[in-house]
Amino acid sequence: MDIYLVGGAVRDALLGYTPLEPHERDWVVVGATPQAMLDLGYRQVGRDFPVFLHPETGDEYALARTERKRGHGHTGFSIDCDPAVTLEEDLLRRDLTINAMAQTPDGDIVDPYGGRADLEARLLRHVSEAFTEDPLRVLRTARFAARFAHLGFRVAEETNALMAQIVADGELEHLSAERVWRELERALGERNPDVFVEVLRACGALQALLPEVEALFGVPQSVEYHPEVDTGVHTLLCLQQAVRLGGGSEVRFAALVHDLGKGITPQAEWPRHIAHERRGLPLVRAVCERLKAPNAYRELALAVCEHHLNCHRARELRGKTLLKLFQATGALRQPARFEQFLLACESDARGRTGREDEPYPQADYLRAALALVQDVDAAQFAAAGLEGKAIGEAIAAERTRRLEAHRAACAGG
Repeated sequence: MDIYLVGGAVRDALLGYTPLEPHERDWVVVGATPQAMLDLGYRQVGRDFPVFLHPETGDEYALARTERKRGHGHTGFSIDCDPAVTLEEDLLRRDLTINAMAQTPDGDIVDPYGGRADLEARLLRHVSEAFTEDPLRVLRTARFAARFAHLGFRVAEETNALMAQIVADGELEHLSAERVWRELERALGERNPDVFVEVLRACGALQALLPEVEALFGVPQSVEYHPEVDTGVHTLLCLQQAVRLGGGSEVRFAALVHDLGKGITPQAEWPRHIAHERRGLPLVRAVCERLKAPNAYRELALAVCEHHLNCHRARELRGKTLLKLFQATGALRQPARFEQFLLACESDARGRTGREDEPYPQADYLRAALALVQDVDAAQFAAAGLEGKAIGEAIAAERTRRLEAHRAACAGG
């Protein structure tokens, strides 16, 4: 029995890279059987192929294996975990050369497929033609591109060609919504999620998975407000700003889909996009339903899509309209989510060529306005003798009064 450290831990150590979220160390075991692992106290957790948890560290140890394609999708494989399977055979089934290296207990690197050279060349390159057998690798490669773009990594031309072949063969259609969402969510958390979108677009996968986002590219906007003109480019810039402003994956997803309505603006109306925020709502719902996005992502994305223009115009809104904005975005009930809403809207405002550093005073204006009305509650009006519907009306009236005073004070200042 020989045990080797494999995968991301080897790659990142050679690269001198510290991941944003530390990952577990993965090991491969050559020359063992499931029973031998159990006899040593490991706990089996894999059903499709034998994976075991170390009795002390909890690290995952997988038996060396080979795979043979027998169906569609990322699960359509037959697995062979015979003790005769070699380390090189196990590494051959992996996706990218930089992920197909192993380290011996003595620290020596086993690199049969040129992973080290590709690290130095900053290339994301497939290990073998078997890359095309697993459509999930299209998304994984795009995600690694998003992770390492800041280090100069790019997808090798021949690998991009194989990704395009996977798309053309319709293999992406066999991926489950859960797996697609998982890769998208993880990609949104990387340093350059915009690169994930670009890589998918380059091989045709964006059209297959997120046609609503693909439709934004080539759609013009008014150069007065959008020097970058192209709506798809604007979306990528918004993603970059969401990262820069410290927005999490939910904010970044909202930035990705906030302008979907522009993708269906009639060409006769270009470059204007009147009411695009309302037209975009069914598209955002469709994306979230198709990918089975969690409710937190869905609710924030819909709020940003529908109300980002009102956020930009916040200082112009009358008290009654501003209160409606707070109610529609859940600001009074979920102030933390409202902060996410503000971040996404600021990402939209800054996601324009040459305007990345422009101030966004609307955010602080809205924060101050919200603080003014958060302490208005039923108790004070009940104490004054009001009941039922009258209390609700009094709360709304007092909040509106305070918001109007805030508006007037800021206008005067």
